[in-house]
Amino acid sequence: MKKVILWVDDEIDLLQPHIRILESRGYSVITTTSGEDAIALARKEWFDLVLLDEMMVGMSGLETLQQLKRIDPNRPVVMVTKNEQESLMDQAIGRSIDDYLTKPISPSQILAICKKYLDARTLQQQHITKEYLHDFAQLDYLMSNAHTWVEWVEVYRSLVQWSIELDAHPDVGLSTTLSDQWKQANRLFARYIERVYPSWLSDRPKEGNPILSPHIVDSFLIPRIKQKHPVAFVVVDCLRLDQWMVIEPLVREYFTIEQEYYCSILPTATLYARNSLFAGLYPADIERYYPHWAPKEGQGEYSQNAHEQDLLQELLRRRGVELQGKFEYLKIYETEFGKRIESEVARLAQNHLTAIVISALDLMAHSRSDTPILREIAPDEAAYRSLTRSWFQHSSLWGILRGFATAKVEVILTTDHGAIRCLRPSQVIGDRETSTCLRYKIGKNVRADSKASVIVNDPTKYRLPKHSTTENLVLAKEDYYFVYPSDYHFYAAKYRDSFQHGGISLEEMILPVVILNPK
Repeated sequence: MKKVILWVDDEIDLLQPHIRILESRGYSVITTTSGEDAIALARKEWFDLVLLDEMMVGMSGLETLQQLKRIDPNRPVVMVTKNEQESLMDQAIGRSIDDYLTKPISPSQILAICKKYLDARTLQQQHITKEYLHDFAQLDYLMSNAHTWVEWVEVYRSLVQWSIELDAHPDVGLSTTLSDQWKQANRLFARYIERVYPSWLSDRPKEGNPILSPHIVDSFLIPRIKQKHPVAFVVVDCLRLDQWMVIEPLVREYFTIEQEYYCSILPTATLYARNSLFAGLYPADIERYYPHWAPKEGQGEYSQNAHEQDLLQELLRRRGVELQGKFEYLKIYETEFGKRIESEVARLAQNHLTAIVISALDLMAHSRSDTPILREIAPDEAAYRSLTRSWFQHSSLWGILRGFATAKVEVILTTDHGAIRCLRPSQVIGDRETSTCLRYKIGKNVRADSKASVIVNDPTKYRLPKHSTTENLVLAKEDYYFVYPSDYHFYAAKYRDSFQHGGISLEEMILPVVILNPK
């Protein structure tokens, strides 16, 4: 279908060469010589683009612009004028002009502006298709030959970037191809983790190995505390890399950003990963040295993470870190409390260290399983990213971050684990004391299909506590989730297409750490 251009200029006859060029390129051009006629035409007919002269007899270009935007605020209008005064540009931009050309104009300028507003999406889709198909083979080769943590981070980062790129162009027909690459990547990543993960579990990160959950405070927070300026440590529960990347452009307006990656410990669950992050210890060591603070399977989530403040303070004490001012720990579970904290940012900025845990994304991931309207709003990964951005724009977290930027507080923002969209159920056998998480099971003689899981007969090899000789750990890999034989089909259907965490996947394990310095 031809794109239709309305060209409004009281000297339209002088522009016939330009019009003929546009028509030769497949555009349909309707012309008129006054603003009044342009408005009348716009009320009756559809135009994809308006080229509007600024200085005309009768109604001026700016007045015509205002009326055209009232008729259709989304239709692009490009102003063409001899006037180069900055004040005119300011007025035009203030009245929502889409673009601006100064006479005399060349045919190439007009053609370029028409392509920008009429053909950009088609040209972008063609370019994206070409680029993705070019990158497909390289990415396939990279994931098939990835033997190091750094290489797997690059695989994951590339997959996330392409996912976000294709979100904006759902019609290019590459979603199935990309989905297949995701599946292949997670299949190979699970094999890699099963082979190398136990060798990573040192008290300090070794060269070539990733930074793990217990290393975060030592690697990123303590060096900044020692600089003796106010620091905020923000842990957003269940923040995936793709979710961070869709909110990053908003944050970049207020902060310069340094981004690193770390690996969540296994199981990738709040009970283990977040306590480990705050304690600077693996779960077995938390239970060994601080049994009164150690979380236990079966407790409610609040009880499982009730001692994060204690664990962080004890870690700072062990490292000999002396704060020069107040330390405050906050856990934001609900909107009203979050808004109250947002209003107190100026006070928090006086602290030497402020630690904040944000639970909204984890709650959103879990609620999606049980709330039909959330499933409808976020039926797939692209929509889930879009929902994350929408939440962030209206969240207390965004207000808190802007407040810290104003107060010149440096922020270390990270997460404890990610989540994966679970699509394949797998049967698991365990007694009633076995843990209830869908992505991992700890209990006595737990059994599961080896195709869907990694079975760890001795949890101490993963630096996890072990409470009996028969206790073992089973971790779901790829997009599998565990279901017991009783009422199998009911629970398989209930949790299919839900976001879960606790197991082995790129989305759960490769996590962002971002250092935000106020501009």
